[in-house]
Amino acid sequence: MAPLASQEQSSTLLTAYDLHLFNEGTHNRLFEKFGAHVIEFDGKRGTYFVVWAPNAERISVIGAFNGWNPDSHPMNPRASSGVWEAFVPGLGHGAVYKYHLRSSYHMYEVDKADPYGYYNEVPPRTASIVWELDYQWNDNEWLRTRHDRNKSDAPISTYEVHLGSWMRVPEEGNRSLSYRELAPKLADYVNDMGFTHVELLPVMEHPFFGSWGYQITGYYAPSARFGTPQDFMYLVDYLHQHNIGVILDWVPSHFPNDEHGLAYFDGTHLYEHADPRKGFHPDWKSSIFNYDRTEVRGFLISNAIFWLDRYHADGLRMDAIASMLYLDYSRKPGEWIPNQFGGRENLGAVSFLKEVNKEAYEAFPDIQTIAEESTAWPMVSRPTYIGGLGFGMKWDMGWMHDTLLYFSKDAIHRKYHHNKLTFRGLYAFTENFVLPLSHDEVVHGKGSLYSKMAGDEWQKCANLRLLFGYMFTQPGKKLLFMGDEIAQWSEWNHDGSVDWSALGYAAHQGVQSWVRDLNKFYRDEAALYESDFSPASWRWIDADDSDHSVLTYLRLGKDPSAPLVMACNFTPVPRRGYRVGVPHEGHWREVLNSNAAIYGGTDAGNFGGRNSEEISTHGYEHSLLLDLPPLAMVVFKQ
Repeated sequence: MAPLASQEQSSTLLTAYDLHLFNEGTHNRLFEKFGAHVIEFDGKRGTYFVVWAPNAERISVIGAFNGWNPDSHPMNPRASSGVWEAFVPGLGHGAVYKYHLRSSYHMYEVDKADPYGYYNEVPPRTASIVWELDYQWNDNEWLRTRHDRNKSDAPISTYEVHLGSWMRVPEEGNRSLSYRELAPKLADYVNDMGFTHVELLPVMEHPFFGSWGYQITGYYAPSARFGTPQDFMYLVDYLHQHNIGVILDWVPSHFPNDEHGLAYFDGTHLYEHADPRKGFHPDWKSSIFNYDRTEVRGFLISNAIFWLDRYHADGLRMDAIASMLYLDYSRKPGEWIPNQFGGRENLGAVSFLKEVNKEAYEAFPDIQTIAEESTAWPMVSRPTYIGGLGFGMKWDMGWMHDTLLYFSKDAIHRKYHHNKLTFRGLYAFTENFVLPLSHDEVVHGKGSLYSKMAGDEWQKCANLRLLFGYMFTQPGKKLLFMGDEIAQWSEWNHDGSVDWSALGYAAHQGVQSWVRDLNKFYRDEAALYESDFSPASWRWIDADDSDHSVLTYLRLGKDPSAPLVMACNFTPVPRRGYRVGVPHEGHWREVLNSNAAIYGGTDAGNFGGRNSEEISTHGYEHSLLLDLPPLAMVVFKQ
């Protein structure tokens, strides 16, 4: 059969120019050409298949439609491009298929799912399904105003969610909710709590549920466990219509070795490096993408564009960036190969990250890309044209680890760990930071946030309220993992759900009410978000009172004449008559108090506010004489 492109009758058919861009690594919409597409060809309706497998000797499309016969529907190579294609008349939407590959390399013969497949069977079944992505979106108003919700001077408070375990149906075998069942429940809850965005742990198809989505085989397919691609579109659409942004967790760092997936795809290490010193991840026992290969870069860059385009995602949080940047990540001497200059930097990955960020922002300037990057790699969230990696934001992993370690200490010892809280002041504006309290901190025996807090039950809840208040008043955007906001007792279990029964107890209701009010206060107070990434937005009043374990600081917006004053007492000892310098004289209202009775506190505070006195303190001519409640934060505003 002649190459289909020579009889071109559809814009979906692969052209010579497409192949040129693909082999060059500059085609960023490969999903429109590769995979399975229902088209009209030679007056017949059928499905057009395209797959990249340059080292295969023979490929055929197999499925229920031909009895899974590998000799029934062979594919044809397109010259020396490494791409194979076939048109199967009469085959349409909903057909189940795989690619049967034979390779002379090691006499390899295997059935593979479609790397570009839009939809897969429900695991543990592994075949791809021919699927059209038609959907009538109703989020035009959201997209029109999205820039205002995603920009760097907007309030961004994100609720991190694992869709399969946020809420279950115990009366039906404890099953997970579907995408369509989740939509109204999640939207109502997120709006009630005041979060601006949700961040979804990877929704891309993954064979092992216990990987939480971080071991992906179907990069272009939302997991069939919860419904169809249109069902997932409905979820995103519904959230947008209720003014909630959707950030997707994306994993360009590694992929699993399941036989039906990308690994050893055509009898060679096609998507991954052949040398395990570069192509095998020791931590996750998975394969590492070959970022030096142009076709692999095109696969991943197109995938990022795909989720932003076809599913209207508002941002991508990219997982495990540090593991991509360093060739010696989690490796001992002799277990890694230096780059051509003898260094430990993965230059191919660096170049890829810059390119994917550049392409994403050029196509969708109102989205955000966010890096989970745990090292001191410079300029992660700086533009590529000045040498940065091009991310919009970066998770502040150091803040998360230092702060949680501090809060795990008994209050009597905290004065010896005061620098865990103050160290961030040295680097807080070197990147555009998100302050995360993420899923990684409440799994693998680490316990829940509640269990990490020092002290008895009352102190644990008070510490948790103080932790959240401290986070929401520090410079940086916010992220909180599901269940943390209700102080659930146990660590996250992907086979269960958020422990909603905790809300039967007043202390947990109090923590939830505090988070709800924090979100409202955060969104209402420009000083807390509009200059997040500028040193002018934040100033210590006193960072050095380690003996009393007290921190006091200012937050300032673009109007510096209207600051907020924060005072945090990290001990269960009330600090009465504690003097704090303030930049202006007059009456300062107490606008937040985490020790209020409605949150489960003792109601000790400052009777609604205090008048300043002309007593010089902390470098200011005026000061307030405050009572600092135990394990609490108080916030003042003129």
